[in-house]
Amino acid sequence: MQQGFVKVAAAVPHVAVADCKRNTQEIMSMLARAEGMGAEVIVLPELCITAYTCQDLFQQQVLIQEAEASLLKLLEFTHNLNIIALVGVPMVHEGMLFNCAAVISHGKMHGLVPKTYLPNYKEFYEQRWFASANCLPKGSILKFCGQNVPIGAGMVFCTPHFNFGIEICEDLWAVVPPSSQQALGGADIIFNLSASNELIGKTSYLHDLVRNQSARCISGYVYAGCGFGESTQDLVFSGRACIAENGHMLAESKRFSMDEQLVVSEIDVERLRLERMVNTSFTVAKQNIPSPICIEIPDAPVQTERFVLTRPVDAMPFVPMGRALDERCEEILCIQSEGLAKRIKHTGAQTVVVGISGGLDSTLALLVCVHAFDRLGMNRRGIVGITMPGFGTTDRTYTNAIQLMKGLGITIREISITDACKLHFNDLGHDMGVHDVTYENSQARERTQILMDAANQMNGFVVGTGDLSELALGWATYNGDHMSMYAVNASVPKTLVKHLVAWMAENLADESSRTILRDIIATPISPELIPADENGDIVQKTEDLVGPYELHDFFLYYTLRFGFRPGKIFYLACRAFDGSREGLKAYSGETIKSWLTVFFRRFFTQQFKRSCLPDGPKVGSCSLSPRGDWRMPSDACSTLWLDECEHLME
Repeated sequence: MQQGFVKVAAAVPHVAVADCKRNTQEIMSMLARAEGMGAEVIVLPELCITAYTCQDLFQQQVLIQEAEASLLKLLEFTHNLNIIALVGVPMVHEGMLFNCAAVISHGKMHGLVPKTYLPNYKEFYEQRWFASANCLPKGSILKFCGQNVPIGAGMVFCTPHFNFGIEICEDLWAVVPPSSQQALGGADIIFNLSASNELIGKTSYLHDLVRNQSARCISGYVYAGCGFGESTQDLVFSGRACIAENGHMLAESKRFSMDEQLVVSEIDVERLRLERMVNTSFTVAKQNIPSPICIEIPDAPVQTERFVLTRPVDAMPFVPMGRALDERCEEILCIQSEGLAKRIKHTGAQTVVVGISGGLDSTLALLVCVHAFDRLGMNRRGIVGITMPGFGTTDRTYTNAIQLMKGLGITIREISITDACKLHFNDLGHDMGVHDVTYENSQARERTQILMDAANQMNGFVVGTGDLSELALGWATYNGDHMSMYAVNASVPKTLVKHLVAWMAENLADESSRTILRDIIATPISPELIPADENGDIVQKTEDLVGPYELHDFFLYYTLRFGFRPGKIFYLACRAFDGSREGLKAYSGETIKSWLTVFFRRFFTQQFKRSCLPDGPKVGSCSLSPRGDWRMPSDACSTLWLDECEHLME
């Protein structure tokens, strides 16, 4: 286990029906391969020592005894392996035959988990041969392979770093799967030894079943199904294996492969535990189940020396890929515009006022206003876009602002802030040649005053333009652009704003507006509070000052969504921005450390701005609203976080 990740493997070996010796050799080979890849736990299919399709041969003494002898060989084999193996085996106890998962490592058998739900319908006849785990009293012990072994359902296996539960095939399909209680009993990962046959349409159903159960249990779920070599007398087994984590599929096998397969990935146990801690429904549900039997595995393997994170780390966690991005953009626009539409109807306003700078955020806010007015059947002339050129306004942004407003058919007002700011600087006795925080914030507050007073003048209200990323960094002027009557972009991160505007350009805009929107997307992000250079180009570029938004949004996501510590965020960022993803910039560890330190320093010091945010709709899993997702004292100390940042490279 490293940085909270547990490397797991799901194996699909070749089997020969009723040939325990051959099957055991295959299992040994897969155990060795998985251990060599750094896996800490491997799960194999149901009854893999004998094969699942033995039918009435399960009632033959020679097969049952050979299965026990084979498991004994596997125990000896694991003496020199640093891995926990979950192996399917039939075994007899008190005159009953059970379909079991044996938990073995370092030559010791830690437990036997029998199957609870035995299918006895259509192609399945398991009750002909096996007894259910429900036939066993809780806390049963038996002598097996020369060891005293606990047997029964309701066991959670506890290692020093993670806990896991086991269910077998049909158990997952039951109305109340055993994994639900195992998760509430502390199991971080559920392993399923399966032998589900292949049918048309069954794979997608099973895929959703595994994924959804991992989400319901807030757990990892590792599934290993039978493959080539099982009897095809009446059924075919395609070799399904997959690894899921809290509703997301991490890795899958190839169906109908005639080769043995080993699916390996890492499950973030730390992340799962933090999710459970936040989810109060999970805590309440724990009170309604009996305490599980905890089976300690004190010498569980830890593969830190060979640990390599193979699962991908998405560098843009707020921005999905492909068709999902189109769906996300459309859904967010609808959420934003519906929130604004409700506020318009509630206030009875015929006018909304929005400051238009020619930048991304104000463009998105304007497009949301247009969408809301169109949905309400209101005249777009009720949207008043005010452009307020100042000392740093460039011809490019000014022209884009004017042309966009014209193209969208809204009311345009232009009010320069230059003279008002000069008078204000004179009243303050501030030297205009000093481009400090006073110089910048005075302009932002003057613009906000104009918007507020214009809204009063026209019986309307101000629609805010600031986004989630700016709020996280405090990149807003207190009581300036920080304030509005309704902030439609308040929970939209900067990395997604660009894609939202691009989607609207391609799907909702006419050709002339589309051209303008594309140029706005290509314009450097800037508050334009410092005069342009001699060529009229933007001098003050936000990302040069506070850092790349793609990094800050990554930091923000893992801070808000999972509460990860700086060390883990740094580890994930180094993996995400290592240059392996085409079209994405690579960052060195030093650069990531530097901007991560900036992020936490600003995140703490700027909380006072977030403590008095205006209303605005939550659109995704992260929000900084003081009435919703994020409630933090404005005077909280950042020492712990910054100290950890300081020592990251060590």
